[in-house]
Amino acid sequence: MRSLPGDVAVIRPVTGRVVVGLLRTVCLLALITTIGLAAVAGLFVTGDIEMLDWHETYAMALNVLTLAQVVLAVLLWRRNRWLRWPMAAALGLLVMVAIQQILGDRRTLGGHMPLGMAICAVEAALVLWTFALLRPARTPDAAADEPAEERALVGAEGEE
Repeated sequence: MRSLPGDVAVIRPVTGRVVVGLLRTVCLLALITTIGLAAVAGLFVTGDIEMLDWHETYAMALNVLTLAQVVLAVLLWRRNRWLRWPMAAALGLLVMVAIQQILGDRRTLGGHMPLGMAICAVEAALVLWTFALLRPARTPDAAADEPAEERALVGAEGEE
């Protein structure tokens, strides 16, 4: 949020309630998948070879979810041109996951494991940021003046 003289905060409205809801859901699923990947990787590293198949399945799911995050972030940006951070974060995450897959296929664990932790951290931040896109509190006076389409408000993370 920008501060104006007299400590008045300016909050820019975000349109696209459905897209915001879908982005929240997909980001949360991707975070859960990332945590599942880490758990299965830990079991694999301790000697349970069968977990490698599960790790591969979770990785494929994460690929699909990160691609969905990019699509949803682009849709959100198209309706809110000033809101760039979701698209930048989703694209960065997609690149990280692609590099992660290459390192995993080559069995380069020295890069694969730390990058996996970084992906989990970025997913967690993305979940927090998407849930910072809040719907406005309705007051009886403001409800009559609002357009029919519901809006969301962006917190400090939506600054340009």
